[in-house]
Amino acid sequence: MAIPPPSLLVLALVAHVCLGSYLHISYAQQCSPNGQITGVSGDCNTDNNADCCVNGQMYDTYSCSPPVTGETQAHMTINSFAEGGDGGGPSECDGSYHSDGELVVALSTGWYDDGSRCNKNITINANGRSVLAMVVDECDSVYGCEAEQNFQPPCGNNIISASPAVWKALAIPEARIGYYDVTWSDA
Repeated sequence: MAIPPPSLLVLALVAHVCLGSYLHISYAQQCSPNGQITGVSGDCNTDNNADCCVNGQMYDTYSCSPPVTGETQAHMTINSFAEGGDGGGPSECDGSYHSDGELVVALSTGWYDDGSRCNKNITINANGRSVLAMVVDECDSVYGCEAEQNFQPPCGNNIISASPAVWKALAIPEARIGYYDVTWSDA
């Protein structure tokens, strides 16, 4: 008795499983630096203990961020979005400054996704609490060490730069304010 040739349905299923596994593995890969810039120091506002570029130091740049999940891991930094604050110029999303009392954030370049998250809320989880914060800016992971970035290095690929109000809402202990591990998701 002859064995019938495999059906198209079986072939389609096998192709789907193989391709799906490949795409899942590729998508899950962590984002790596895509270049470096040479630091140039300037008039850097060090409020909130902001890092400032050092002449000649090399800084990694990223055009990507890790995939967003229901609980995306990130490092939260503190940033003033107010005029004259350490955040530099006005927010990218609306061209405005925001008071330190507003629940606002900037996301690393990959997560900012060419502004697709502008004026949308994200949920940030830390310290047993959650807060909704609005995305108003990009934490630039490609450029840095220029006046527009307040002569600060490029952001890492997994940064949420949050206003003092976000830190307060999450009740982060004073001694830990500045750099804190959090999770986040689209709201």
